Amino acid sequence: MYITITPQKLGANYAQSSSDFVGYLEKENQGLEQQEMEHFFNQYDDEIAAEEVVKDIDSNTAKLKKIEPKFYSITVSPSKYELNRLQNNSKDLKTYTRELMKDYVSSFNREINGRPLSIHDIKYYAKIEHQRTFKGTDWQVKENQPYATKILALKNEIRNVQEGRTEGNISKIKKEIAKLERQSPHQQNGKRIVQGMAKDGNQSHIHIIVSRKDASNSVSLSPGSKHKASKVEMHGKMIKRGFDRDTFFAKAEKTFYKTFGYNRNFAETYKARKDFVKDPNRYFAALMKLPANEKALAFKIITKTGLPVVPSIPVSQAQLALRVFKRLRRGAEVVIKSSSIGI
Repeated sequence: MYITITPQKLGANYAQSSSDFVGYLEKENQGLEQQEMEHFFNQYDDEIAAEEVVKDIDSNTAKLKKIEPKFYSITVSPSKYELNRLQNNSKDLKTYTRELMKDYVSSFNREINGRPLSIHDIKYYAKIEHQRTFKGTDWQVKENQPYATKILALKNEIRNVQEGRTEGNISKIKKEIAKLERQSPHQQNGKRIVQGMAKDGNQSHIHIIVSRKDASNSVSLSPGSKHKASKVEMHGKMIKRGFDRDTFFAKAEKTFYKTFGYNRNFAETYKARKDFVKDPNRYFAALMKLPANEKALAFKIITKTGLPVVPSIPVSQAQLALRVFKRLRRGAEVVIKSSSIGI
């Protein structure tokens, strides 16, 4: 499970309307028949119109300034192993979303009129998507970039020859391009991975738009709070504040297990990922102590993510593993920060 929580920001200010984001989430419905479309939903209703989502989120922003987020985007991306556990991706992920948002609410250290926050106190809309494409920020695209740059230069060279600006052997240049295509380190179905290419396999995931203000439009609820659980005096009253991300992620895993009976492997747990960043020695020690069958599955999962798992490997491979290790640690450190948090 991989979860991110991000405020929607445009330049120096936060997005003043959810319309662009909602429009982006409607992209998969283009060209589909009504019965094939995925609609927005919330805790109570299905098939909510995009226009209603925009209107409801945009009107729930009382007293928020331009420098404050109006809403947050939560993206929930189950692993392929988790998705394999589902019977019906759309129906099951809707069920999970509604349980997950209860976990979200319970991770706030807030009260409204002296009572704990409840699911009825938040305003959110969610949508299931089934496709993903490679982005320019994906590590596969980045590591293919040197090859892409050379290929582009060679294609420009062919164009110059064809238009008579230079002389050259086009056949030879095309062979060099084909060689670079084959040599690029990251391939999918025999083709070099590039930005915009659709990702193979089951890519079902959840997008959630949650208002910064509560359902009454009077209380501000920020999952980006730097405080886990504390109290602060405001207007002569002691107010609870904070959002515990660790609690949210732990509950997200338990809820998936309770809902679908999925026994999570060590390599998929939030604790393991956090140890990988904070204490690699503890991470690898725990990995090596797993029973043989669980360890084998953990190695399979980790290998697909590019993590180094074997301490005694040839120097050249060890250097490569170290680079991968550093890259993934940097990425993991980023997603654990308040603006983007990962499981």
